Formats: sequence, structure tokens, C-alpha cells
Amino acid sequence: MVYMSHIRFRIEGWLSHSRLWTYGVAIAFLCGILIFLGFPVFPQPPVTVRVLIQAIDATHWQPLVTQFNQTHSDIQLEVVKGPNNTNLVEDLYTSAFLLGDSPYDLVYMDIVWVQKFAAARWLTDLSDRVTPEQLNVYLKGDIEGGRYQGKLYRIPFQTDGGMLYYRQDLLAQIGATPPETFAQLMALSKILQEQNLVAWGYVWQGKQYEGLSAMFTEILAGHGGFWIDPDTQAVGLDQPQAIAAVEFLRDTLAEGISPPGVTTYSEEETRRLFQNGKAAFLRNWPYVYSLASDSELVGKFAIKPMMHTPGNKGGACLGGWGLGISKSSPHPDAAWQVIEYFNQPEVQRQYFQQTGYVPARRSLFYDSQLITQSNHLPRLLPVLDSSVLRPPIPQYAQASDILQRYLSAALTGRETPQRAMELAAKETRALLLRGG
Repeated sequence: MVYMSHIRFRIEGWLSHSRLWTYGVAIAFLCGILIFLGFPVFPQPPVTVRVLIQAIDATHWQPLVTQFNQTHSDIQLEVVKGPNNTNLVEDLYTSAFLLGDSPYDLVYMDIVWVQKFAAARWLTDLSDRVTPEQLNVYLKGDIEGGRYQGKLYRIPFQTDGGMLYYRQDLLAQIGATPPETFAQLMALSKILQEQNLVAWGYVWQGKQYEGLSAMFTEILAGHGGFWIDPDTQAVGLDQPQAIAAVEFLRDTLAEGISPPGVTTYSEEETRRLFQNGKAAFLRNWPYVYSLASDSELVGKFAIKPMMHTPGNKGGACLGGWGLGISKSSPHPDAAWQVIEYFNQPEVQRQYFQQTGYVPARRSLFYDSQLITQSNHLPRLLPVLDSSVLRPPIPQYAQASDILQRYLSAALTGRETPQRAMELAAKETRALLLRGG
């Protein structure tokens, strides 16, 4: 009897499973009919893709975010507003990653964050998602700045680069052409000051912050020197070229070419001096162009690559922002769709028309719609093509802090250029030796 009960139980169980399978097929068939007839069938909620960006950029992004969400019913892009201080945004990303479950699917990165984030294994390798042909549409430096150990972790969205702004009207008055070398810059500055055409010759960012490292990267390249070789880990800060670069900056102060307060200036202080007609030459970023064009300087200034010593080339410190995908994101494919959308030429064109920021796609520098609004775009491209990367290493933030401290000591007279650079090189080598 027990045996027969067991058989009956097995048969009833089989019938029960059979009925469930039959019901499942029937339900699926019914759903198919309803879909075919146009009846709604409990659609899946959209996947949410989150990204943290500075508050000011979040405002600029809003029209594009709205358009994306309207055209992608299966993905909801959510922008989380962060502080406008980029260091604080980096800290927020770092904290989220260290907690082990970052809420951000996309990572909107400054170019100098990539190697740190990639080395910590916080980013997804994007190499297999793009072809070399697809990458060729971007500035070469922007792509190289998004790599770590041969793998691609960041797709550029907007770019940036340091350059020399100069008063072409004043140079015309003295019958001079724009300076190519550091010596020419010094000589022209003195002539313009002696003729009381300007109060100061050359203004630059000398405050102890990241802008100091960016500015010095260009002066260093122009002297034929280097900071850190990412491949060999060699440090060049105590080499003659680096010491000469610091001495040039010291000379601009000692000879009255630059104002004494320049060692406390960031971008905006120097921009205002130039824009108010107080300086003949300015080292700054592309954003200054549109602001100066909307002032009394309109038609009186121009831009060019930074100066150099004879036999060397000027370099533009490359900046800019781009998108990567968090390694912990449960929605990497949806996040990639966002990146693809934001990097369409028509979407980038709209963004740069709204903001005036510099595009990363080469074709947009010759885009007729953008040139109508920003006629200096074609002249920016040669500047950015001569770009120089800050050391693409995981320990970049610490290396930059070291350089800033010793540069500031040299510029304010607390150390000689040689002593400051020897100490900076020694501390940098120790940083690299211990791995961070």
C-alpha cells in the first residue's frame, strides 16, 4: 500500500508540474497575443543609470539628460549633483568605491583621475567596445589620457588645454610679432612696460594648487624637460631643464614682468588682469576666449601655443573630462548606451553651443554651426595638438602635491630653484618606490 501511495504521489506530482508547464505556455501565448493586439502587458521599469558631476555641469547637462530619457524608455539617466570643487568630487567617487558598492554606474572623470581609478580596479575596461577607427575621431591626447596599462577606461567628452593669450593690438603698435621663445616673451614684455602700454608683461597661475602643476607642465615641456616618465618611472625634476624652467618663472618676478602677487593667483585672477588691459600676455585655458571676446578686448587679442626654448616645442597641458563605467555597476550595457548617446556629433554640438566648452571630437573644430558662434575653434586645434599630458600614473595626486609644495617654495624665495627641485625629485622617487 505504501508503494502504491508513492506511485500515486509521483503521478499526481507529475500531473501538477505538467499543468504548471501548460499554464505557463498558455500565459506566454496570451501575452504574445495581447502584445500583438497592442494591449499593455506590465512593462518592466526602466534601468536607472547614475552619474555624479559638479553642480554647475549638472545644470549644463540637464537639456541633454531630458532628451536622453525621452528617447530611451528602458533607461533612466539620473544626474547626482556634487560640489563645484573638482577635488571634492574626486573624493566622493573615491569614498563610494572604497565602500564597495558605489551607487554610480557612470564615472565622469577629469583626465588626471583615470590611472588612479583604473589601478584600483574601480573602472571597466572599454577597449572591446570601440574600434581604433572610432577612436580616431577624438584628439589623440584625450584618448591616451584615458588609458592605463594599454587598456581604455575613459571616452572623452570635452577637452581643454593651456595656451598663450596675447595683445595683438599692442604688438602691432611696437611692430612686433607674437613671441615664440621665453626670451622673446621677456623682451617684448619689457618694451611694452617701458612704453607704459601695460602694467605687467606676463601673468600665470602661481598659487599652490593643481593649476600650478598644470602651468609648470607646459613651461617644463618648453624647456625640453619632463616630470615623470610613466613607462620607466624616471623623474626629471632635478635635471637642468627643469631647474631652468623654475628659474624662468622666478625671473619674471625678479624683473617685474609678472606682478608679485602672481604666486597667489589662480585662473580667474590672471584672466581679470588680462581682460582689464593690465597685462600683455596670459597663460590660461580656452574658456577665457569667449569671456574676453565679450569685453573691451574684443578684436584686440589672439591665441597661440605656449613658448619654448630654441630647439624645443611648446606644449599645452591637456585637461578635459570624459565618461567611464564603474566596475561595480549592475548595468554596464545601459551605461555604455549613455556614453554613446553623449558622444554623438549632434549631441556634442548642442552641448558646446550651450556652454562654449571645447569639444573632444576633431570634426567639431571645423563645424560651421560652432564656428559661427566661436570663430576661434579652428585656431584652437593646433594648440591642442601640441598637448602634453601630466604624468599618467596612479599616484598622480600625491606627485602633484609634492611638485606644488616645492615649486611654491622656489617661487616665493623660500628655496632656490635647484634646491627645491632636488627635494621635489627625491620625494617623488620615494613616492614611486613605495607605490603610492
